[in-house]
Amino acid sequence: QVQPVESGGGLVQPGGSLRLSCATTESTSSFNYMSWYRQAPGKKREWVASVTNSRSTAYGDSVKGRFTISRDDARNTMFLQMNSLKPEDTAVYYCAVFTGGQLNWGQGTQVTVSS
Repeated sequence: QVQPVESGGGLVQPGGSLRLSCATTESTSSFNYMSWYRQAPGKKREWVASVTNSRSTAYGDSVKGRFTISRDDARNTMFLQMNSLKPEDTAVYYCAVFTGGQLNWGQGTQVTVSS
């Protein structure tokens, strides 16, 4: 199993930016794909973005144009650059890695967007 570890969450004002990281103990080049999900209080977990081994990317409608997902295989790390943050972006953000025939989840990092 892969053990993703998220970091970079925190408190930011509306319109601000944050950069989340997802570090892994295995080479990210071996992963079929990696994704970011988020879950706000009282809401179901929402898919945010994904990046494949071939660097193809996809985004949810709510973040497209504002968030950018990337991966640095030399550092075994995936990133989520979040710009133009809105209060509705407030959530726990989770890294998910698909490899070895299963989806592996991190423990999450809190992002709070508030004035």
